[in-house]
This record gives sequence, structure tokens and C-alpha cells, in this order.
Amino acid sequence: MPGKKITFIGAGSLGFTRSLVKDLIHFPAFDDLHICLMDIHQGRLESAQRAVKHIVDAANKPNIKISATLDRAEALQGADGVLCTILAAPVEIWRTDMEIPLKYGVNINIGDTRGVAGIFRFLRTAPIMMDICRDITRYCPNAIFLNYTNPMAMLCRLMQSQTDALVTGLCHSVQGTAEMLARWIGAPMNEIDYFCAGINHQAHYLKFNWNGQDAYPLIRKAINEREDVYMEEVVRNEMFKALGYYVTESSGHNSEYVSWFRKTPEYLEEYCHKGTSWNTGLFGYTIIEYGKKADTWEQEFKEFLEKPVDLTPGSEYATHIFNAVFGDNKPFEFNGNVRNNGLIDNLPDGCCVEVPVLASRRGLDALKVGKLPPQLALLNSISAQIEEMAVEGSLAGDREMINQAISFDPLTAAVLSLKDIRAMVDEMFAVNEAYLPQFKK
Repeated sequence: MPGKKITFIGAGSLGFTRSLVKDLIHFPAFDDLHICLMDIHQGRLESAQRAVKHIVDAANKPNIKISATLDRAEALQGADGVLCTILAAPVEIWRTDMEIPLKYGVNINIGDTRGVAGIFRFLRTAPIMMDICRDITRYCPNAIFLNYTNPMAMLCRLMQSQTDALVTGLCHSVQGTAEMLARWIGAPMNEIDYFCAGINHQAHYLKFNWNGQDAYPLIRKAINEREDVYMEEVVRNEMFKALGYYVTESSGHNSEYVSWFRKTPEYLEEYCHKGTSWNTGLFGYTIIEYGKKADTWEQEFKEFLEKPVDLTPGSEYATHIFNAVFGDNKPFEFNGNVRNNGLIDNLPDGCCVEVPVLASRRGLDALKVGKLPPQLALLNSISAQIEEMAVEGSLAGDREMINQAISFDPLTAAVLSLKDIRAMVDEMFAVNEAYLPQFKK
């Protein structure tokens, strides 16, 4: 149908906006699309609009309309699809998610998903995401809302339980890791199929087949016999050896979700400062690199506009989902973040899980998984229950519940006493006070 509208909230994020628009232009159903960009930063918004026009012009799509606004209500009015890529606080606050725990001995690599850093990032982001959902239900109640903002599980659990927005969360780690594993065994991706489930950044490939045959023996052989393969993902490969299934998200992330790899300088050196997937700077790669990008965004936009556009589509799910629901209605299966309403039997009811979801003109239908292998269920359940406590603590404005949730975080508990955890959490609350209106009741 003509005149479909897709709105980008946080459009000043050049990487996501650029890649998703490049994906959109490859679908004939969206040749007359209205792309609406919204951001709270005027300069970034104007630059994003120029960048999107650069892509659309290069693709010779004259019927695609591009608009930009600082007004979220205007951006959402009548939208069929909404994409969210926001950051709720400046880098100066984000840095404290890493710096304060490090002062207490909790060495975090990325800090945007779970643990003390992920929980405070969630607490800052939660009020804004709730406002976005309320606006969606007011201005575009039938829109499909696809969230890319982290921490994915806690935000999706909050939005799906407290609002009527049709929301799911997307992460590229599932398809990205599948491509990596296929490369390790020399398999073309079009000959690979898999079934993956768990929680965000800690889902596992319950099946990973090459031309219908179990490929895990080949993956295990590559890890055990090829040093380049082992060193590419040291932490994840060690987890695979111990648990028997491969986890979706990178070694950097997974090292901070468990108690095994980051609790002593010796373990950090052995598992986390070696291998090709690591930057061994103080904070890992994210804080340092993001800080640089935040200072040079104008130069990045300028360089992008000066170069020819590579129109090669990426592997993100979002545009395929939109196409399945309100484009040419070709069904598309992806891994999405949804509430556990009978999907995974041995994880907590109602928690946020990452499972296969079918997108079609009917909407989004999550697929039943059944039981996870017990070792995976135990691993996931710890994080899922902590995330449940963090969400409930945010809704209640209960600082004590937040402290208790962080007290059970595997890495934090491996390093700190309860007394030190409380001191750390108190300090985190003090720094974040201006960004946590839900705790001022």
C-alpha cells in the first residue's frame, strides 16, 4: 500500500540510521516510503537528513519522502513502523557506569546490557522509553515498534508489561555470530540453518546445522585445533567447551555477565586481554570509541557525504520485519525480545526472552521453544531474575530493590562484599540522581 511511514527516533545515530535506510531502499514495497527522522539534537538531525538524502539519491528513489523534526509527536503521527536508537544521558554520565564500579574492583568491559552498569543505564533510559511508548499508542497505535536501544531485555520487559505498544527488541548478535561460526567451518550462510533461544546477549544455538547435518562437531574441531579460531573468541570458546552450546554475543560482553573471567587481574590477562576480538584499554572499546565519536560526529557526517554510497544491504532484521508486516507481506523469521508467556518452560514466567519470532501480515508471533538444556536455563535464569528485580525496582522507585538486584550480579558478587556493593550502588545513585525521576516519589 502506498504512503507507508517509518519513523527513526534517535536518528542522529549515523551508524544505525545509515545502515537501516540502505536496507529499506532495496524493498520495492517501500519505493514511495516516507522516512521521518527525529532527534533532540538539531545539528545531528540536520546532518542525518542530509545523509539519508545522499543514500536515497544514490539509489535513484525519487518518490521516497524524507522529513526531519525535533517534535516526537509530529514524527510519530501516522507512522506504520518506528525504530529507536537513543542514548539517554551524555557520555560523561555513561563513563561513570564503568569508572565507579572499577574503583570498587568491578572491571566491566562494555556495560550496556546487565550488571551494575547495565542496570543504571536501564534506570536512566526507562522513563524516556515509557514516554515514547505512550506517544506511540496515542499517535500511531498500530505501528510496529522495533527497539535497538540497550539494555534490551530490561527495556523490552518494561515496555511490554506497562504499555500497549507493539514492541519487540532486536540485536544483530544472533545473525552475526551465525555468520562467524559458518566462516570457521567454511560453510556458505545460505546452507546454514539454526534454532536459537535464551535471553538477550546470552541466547544459545540449540541447533546449528549445515545442509541439514549437525555442524557442532565441526565447530568444536575448529576451536580445538586452530589457534586463530580459538583466539578470535577466547571467552565464548571456553563457555562453549563448558556448556556445550555456542552463545550469541561477543566475548567482551559475555565476560562481564558471569563470574569466571574478570574477577582477578590474572584472569583478565588470561581470558580478556588476549585474542583478536579485544581492545585491552581500561574500559574495553565502547567508552573510549564512543567518546571519540561523540566529539567528531560532524566530521563523520561530512566524510560520509563526500564519498560515493555503498548500497550493499546489511543483515539487520528491522527492514525485513517491516516488509513482512506492511510491505510485500513475505513472512520473515527473526530472533526478537518478547515476554516469556509460555515460550521457554524453565525460565521465569513473564521475563524477557530472545526467541524465534515470525513476522507476517498477521503481525509478530513468537515461537514456542520448550525447555532449555538445564545448564543454559541456570545461566539465563540468574540474569533474567536480576533483570526482573531491576524492572520492578524502577517501577516502584525502590532503591533497596535495585541494591538487592545488583548484589546478585555474578561479576559483582564474585568481587565485592555486600557492604561494598551498597557503597557502590549509593555512589551510582548520587551521580545519576538528575536522570532518575522514578526515584523521587
